[in-house]
Amino acid sequence: MTVSVTDDIVSLVASNAPVAIGVSGGKDSQAAAIATFHYLNALDHKGPRILVHADLGTVEWDDSLRVCQELADHLECDLVVVRRKAGGLMERWESRWLSSKTRYETLSTVTLVPCWSTPAMRFCTSELKTHVIMADLKSRFKGQKILNVIGVRREESAARARMSVADSDAGGQVWTWRPIIELTTDDVFGMIDRSGLTPHPAYRVHGMTRVSCRFCIMSNIADLTAATAVPESHELYRRMVRLESESGFAFQGSRWLGDVAPHLLTSDEREALQLAKHRATLRKEIEGQITKPMLYVKGWPTRMLTNDEAEILASVRNQVTEIYGFTSHHLTVDSIHERYAGLLDEKARKEAA
Repeated sequence: MTVSVTDDIVSLVASNAPVAIGVSGGKDSQAAAIATFHYLNALDHKGPRILVHADLGTVEWDDSLRVCQELADHLECDLVVVRRKAGGLMERWESRWLSSKTRYETLSTVTLVPCWSTPAMRFCTSELKTHVIMADLKSRFKGQKILNVIGVRREESAARARMSVADSDAGGQVWTWRPIIELTTDDVFGMIDRSGLTPHPAYRVHGMTRVSCRFCIMSNIADLTAATAVPESHELYRRMVRLESESGFAFQGSRWLGDVAPHLLTSDEREALQLAKHRATLRKEIEGQITKPMLYVKGWPTRMLTNDEAEILASVRNQVTEIYGFTSHHLTVDSIHERYAGLLDEKARKEAA
């Protein structure tokens, strides 16, 4: 059974360091757990071993937790389930839209911010998986070096092809290990089948090519369509489309989730989606007048606006506010100048402190 290792990993295993394997219910985490346990057994590793599942809430497939538990039972280890205290991923998307709306109304942002996570801004992974898992591991294994195993493979993407077999955090406490990084999809399914376990039904029953969230920001149209065909996904689908309609932002940049299975929506929901698309087109055209120097950098203006720039921003904000029905402040040239001045003063005080 092929497992990728480094000298550091070999040394940590020999020292019986705790091993935590992140599992989602998907094929890669299943294979990573199976391969890692086989390797640890061969080296007579006697340290603690656990599987860790970050529960993302309503966006999860119903079978995911069951698949993780069956894997833990098969490997005879504990399954630890961690969750973001403020709610799951759907709640995070919804709260992000409310925050975006409030920030726009108070001119804490110049343009409306999308509510969805994106391939370039995957807070769905960083906030709801990595952060909560790392917090649990560092609390559970205080003062120890920890092996954090993840099922990443080079074949999956160009970005993952460049990843190393292992690397450590800044403090050197947690080592992230990618033991199946060189394996192919066929290798992974073969390993699961030989173990006697069954892959998540989303693959062979529902026809999905990847299993993460039921509707993932990384999914192709075939996977999105396959997910809508499963009755357990319908309530989540409608909830996500309602957020598209309310925010005016498509789930995948230019691809609207509501277009994938419009037959699952009511006539009112389909009408709301069409209005949202129209609103999105208008917003993009209107906000296109804003130049880069007018934007904030890391939440702060970089300078005062000229009168011409303030006039443009006032016009933009009035139009966007009307389109969305917001209760916005700072809609005049003078109030925009006042807001920028106040933020620049606040920024200066923070930097001085």
